[in-house]
Amino acid sequence: MDSPVSNDKTFHDPRGKFPKPPFPSQTQPFPGLARDMEPKPDHGETSYQGSGRLKGRKALITGGDSGMGRAAAIAYAREGADVAISYLPDEEPDAREVIELIKKEGRIGIALPGDLRDEDYCRRIVAEAVRQLGGLDILVNNAGRQQQRQSLADISSEDFDATMKTNIYAMFWLTKAALPHLREGSAIIQTTSVQAYDPSANLVDYAMTKAAMMNFTKSMAKQLGPKGIRVNGVAPGPIWTPLQVSGGQTQEKLVKFGGNTPLGRPGQPAELASIYVQLAAADASYATGQIYGAAGGSGQP
Repeated sequence: MDSPVSNDKTFHDPRGKFPKPPFPSQTQPFPGLARDMEPKPDHGETSYQGSGRLKGRKALITGGDSGMGRAAAIAYAREGADVAISYLPDEEPDAREVIELIKKEGRIGIALPGDLRDEDYCRRIVAEAVRQLGGLDILVNNAGRQQQRQSLADISSEDFDATMKTNIYAMFWLTKAALPHLREGSAIIQTTSVQAYDPSANLVDYAMTKAAMMNFTKSMAKQLGPKGIRVNGVAPGPIWTPLQVSGGQTQEKLVKFGGNTPLGRPGQPAELASIYVQLAAADASYATGQIYGAAGGSGQP
């Protein structure tokens, strides 16, 4: 039986909405740039349309230059929020594009380059976000380090330390620094991963951090709920971001990336933007301690 035909341009078959594998073999030095990927990821640059759901809000998003952080930054600005983004100095070209998109919406866009493995930097960017935005009521702990290693023996102490500090320590430092500035109605959002629930054999240290982020989310929701602050997480599956082409996948897996999901393709950052908006918006007032998945039909939660 043929499927009914719709003339609604907003109605799409999710299987064919974005590129499918095979993808070109490609590699970049860590942390990678979205602008140099083939195909280039979609962060909602031309597609996301806001409706004022975050009007007047003030957000700090780590890793806001690319991936889910960039998608969230664009969406937040189009929903009426002022946005500060942190990123590594090597990601400046991508970050500059994001700041331009934020400002194009008539919102304040603040660029905060630096390394989240530095505790002083984490404290400093919270202070700068508060100063330049005039406050802070949304914190998105999104930045992450992912470097695949085929064996535990291949993970050096330096690798392990860098992943732990980027993914876990920074989340702890940033949240701790942000709490004195967050009032009732504020929101904290973590980017965790399906790796927290179903870890890959070659992403041991990365998966460990994502499980820790999931537990941090649930613990902090219980601690901060009585103060009127909500804490939630987003658990992406295979999403087409610079993490994948800058050491996060083997070339063999990269070419087939996302092809084993029920939708037959990886997700694009733009497809998660509305989740970050929902978790920050006031109408999600009873959602806290939750992990929202987006994995193309596979993985958990």
